[in-house]
Amino acid sequence: MTGVRMDKWLWAARFFKTRALAARACDLGRIRVGEIEAKPAREVRIGDMLSVRNEGGVFEIEVLALSEMRGPAAVAQMLYRETDESKAARTKLSEERKAMQQYAPLPERRPTKRDRRRIIQFRGSA
Repeated sequence: MTGVRMDKWLWAARFFKTRALAARACDLGRIRVGEIEAKPAREVRIGDMLSVRNEGGVFEIEVLALSEMRGPAAVAQMLYRETDESKAARTKLSEERKAMQQYAPLPERRPTKRDRRRIIQFRGSA
């Protein structure tokens, strides 16, 4: 096997839960091979450098193996290697998000009807 469809490989590597989500990410320009946006039917080859943007963050990865079948997570992690810069950037963003929660704590209780009216009035929705 010399190449696999991009959407199948992303699904098999467990970056997306379904192949349709992987194809949609390609269509939206969230998957790049080098500096080029990848289409779902583009072939992935061993050695390709991919940039994958999903809800987990931005992953800069190198393709190590090809697979069309989705398997266990341990096997999926053997399909690629994430760069050290990518890991560092994702951990930094994670720490920043945790730090921001300190300044925006969750409310102690649900808003009352009066509170909701004030929120709506403040937003200018009515």
